[in-house]
Amino acid sequence: MAEISAGMVKELREATGLGMMDCKKALVDTNGDFKAAEELLRIKSGAKASKASSRVAAEGVISSFVTPDGKIGAVVEVNCETDFVAKNDDFIAFANSVAQTVAKNNPADIDALANMTISGGSSTVEDARKALVMKLGENMTVRRFSRFETSGKLATYLHGSKIGVLL
Repeated sequence: MAEISAGMVKELREATGLGMMDCKKALVDTNGDFKAAEELLRIKSGAKASKASSRVAAEGVISSFVTPDGKIGAVVEVNCETDFVAKNDDFIAFANSVAQTVAKNNPADIDALANMTISGGSSTVEDARKALVMKLGENMTVRRFSRFETSGKLATYLHGSKIGVLL
């Protein structure tokens, strides 16, 4: 059995964004194999996301994005279970990336959006959501979105993180 150093745990934690104990356990289970531990954590995150999906996600944020020329914009609602997670920087960044993805790719519905590559990343929106569920431990959903194009200029107004307008 390979000895698991703190440096190995730290490296896996930085690569996955998951908790220290989850990373250490994955390294122990895979006998110190970094790639196998990363894959094990990815599989476990899918199972954890599936388990969390039955819990109600009634908190969350409204996020918006308008292209620099002001011609295309989107507003999205992303929900989570608690207001604590709704204030988390990673959750907010995810919501912002989803809004940007909607504006740039014009998905037909939530299912189409889930299979698109998230803006600024290499994974799909659904894979990014599952990874965030594993990291933060709460159910999260992209509830709804709207996208607009105009020949004029679009503007957004967000009142806190609960009310958003795109006009």
